[in-house]
Amino acid sequence: MADAGLPETPPPGPPPQGEAGRFTTGTIMRHVSVMTLTGSLGLTFMFLVDFVTLLYVSMLGDAGLTAAVGYAWTLQFFTVAMGMGFSIAAGALVSRALGARDRKAARRLAGSTMTLACGFLVLGALVLIALRRPIVRLLGADDAVLEESVDFLAITLATMPFMTFGMLGSSVLRAAGDARRAMMVTLSAGIVVALAAPFLIFDAVLGLPGLDLGITGAALALALTRFTTAAMGYRFCVGVHDLVARPTWRTVRADAGRVLRIAAPSGLAQMSTPVANAILTAAISHYGPSAVAGWAVVSRMTVLAFAGVLSLAGAIGGIFGQNYGAGLMHRVVRTYRDAVVFCVVYVGAIWAILYAASGAISAGFSLADEGAEVVHAFATLGAAGFLFAGCAFVATAAFNTLGRPLGATLVNWGRDGLAVPAMLWLIAGAYEGPEGVVYAQAAGMAAAGLVAGWMGWRFVNRLAERVEASRAAMAG
Repeated sequence: MADAGLPETPPPGPPPQGEAGRFTTGTIMRHVSVMTLTGSLGLTFMFLVDFVTLLYVSMLGDAGLTAAVGYAWTLQFFTVAMGMGFSIAAGALVSRALGARDRKAARRLAGSTMTLACGFLVLGALVLIALRRPIVRLLGADDAVLEESVDFLAITLATMPFMTFGMLGSSVLRAAGDARRAMMVTLSAGIVVALAAPFLIFDAVLGLPGLDLGITGAALALALTRFTTAAMGYRFCVGVHDLVARPTWRTVRADAGRVLRIAAPSGLAQMSTPVANAILTAAISHYGPSAVAGWAVVSRMTVLAFAGVLSLAGAIGGIFGQNYGAGLMHRVVRTYRDAVVFCVVYVGAIWAILYAASGAISAGFSLADEGAEVVHAFATLGAAGFLFAGCAFVATAAFNTLGRPLGATLVNWGRDGLAVPAMLWLIAGAYEGPEGVVYAQAAGMAAAGLVAGWMGWRFVNRLAERVEASRAAMAG
């Protein structure tokens, strides 16, 4: 199923005139490595915001507050997933337009996508703000933790649209091949939270007076980082690259179909992750606030340590898109293969580091008993699931960028809506402690990743064969 206005395959014959895309020449593995590592560094700092915030909250000495932030993140993840759907759409459409050397279309599509994203995110945030109390209670929070989590969410959910605007700005920059500035958009968030959060949370920092706002200060620090990323994304996309045209009602309405054909299934695909996380959080809550605090640390540690895997879909989408738009299908196939190789090497290295550091991580977050068990289980065996999860991320990047966004939806929901819950039912009950939940998540990711990797590889090879056959037929 092609997007409206885009052919099922690139047009045969010579490429259109104009500036060539950066990824249509050069070594594919180098492009994959540079874009993924810079993307992961930027994503690392984006999630470092949550990791550092959680660390500061844990320093208040109350496991209930740490658990409250964990419950809050589970709910915020739904708006992040929606924003990621639009971010994927922006990257796919802009990169394909640039690959086809149509800068005017790239600018118009970037402006339309950002406008639609802001509208949908504001609506989604309002709905979640209204429903935050019953949802957090449903996840298993007790009364004291519930109140802290609800207050935290009132601030952080309201500022999620600004975070999404920054995400889209970073995606547009990656589509243009500007890895450095895409990284700087999210890098700025990490710097802001590291400097501002301590003064908002504690009563004193390095001898200087603080506001002593506790968990409310943590929420305000997150809000400040989101304003910063939105401003940086706007500055680089508009001020430096001039890659975002001013939207009008006519252009947004005309582009809405093309944007939503990718954003809707991509957002639905991304929504599977917070659903699975909610199921796992509810399962782990049976072991008490300490286990939930440990799960919150693992959740933040996961996105921080494996940012290279999580950034793959966005980082290589531009490489897929530009080469597809230019009709270089052999480079599309090579991109898939090199991305999988990169992922395996990256995960193996990070897994070894986590195994060595698991004790220090538990001590740093003042975790004991069930919380420490959760961290240890993840570092020893749970992290192995990402060896296979990377294959799923590469496959979803190919599906989203090359005209099969429903394939990405199938991959993600097959993993999070089927494989992980099934493994939770099969495995978790065999353990007396919360580590069974961690092992179930890893097993689900492994099973789904193997299937997704095969599906994606088959898809890109068949697409390449179809393009070459079409060209041969027209040449004959």
